[in-house]
Amino acid sequence: MESSETPTPDQPESTNSGPAQHSRLVRYARPALIAGAVVAVVCLVLLVIIFLLDSFNATVYSVGGKNISDATEEARQIRDLYLGARVGGIVVLIVSVVAAAAAAVVLVRAQRKAGDDDADGGEDLGFDDLAGR
Repeated sequence: MESSETPTPDQPESTNSGPAQHSRLVRYARPALIAGAVVAVVCLVLLVIIFLLDSFNATVYSVGGKNISDATEEARQIRDLYLGARVGGIVVLIVSVVAAAAAAVVLVRAQRKAGDDDADGGEDLGFDDLAGR
């Protein structure tokens, strides 16, 4: 009897526990790892740009002899200018790193459970095999 992913009318539908749920996690783990890594890099770049813009604004403000840490309303507005983007960038960075780490753990556990020594799961080919000779 052949096994199929979709249940036939005489077979009951499987519940979302055990190996079926595990294989579903593994299927989404690699895209989650890639997305998490890409979003983390974008957030890091965003935070570096925000830091540079913040430093530039503080430098321009202090050229006139003023101090950015003064208690004036103008200094407070300059300090808080990128606050929302900075906090949002940090939160998204943390979430994406956690998602990427969780996906990596799922992939490593699945690979160890499968017992494959070969990371890509394929057969080993030599140069001549790849060149088509």
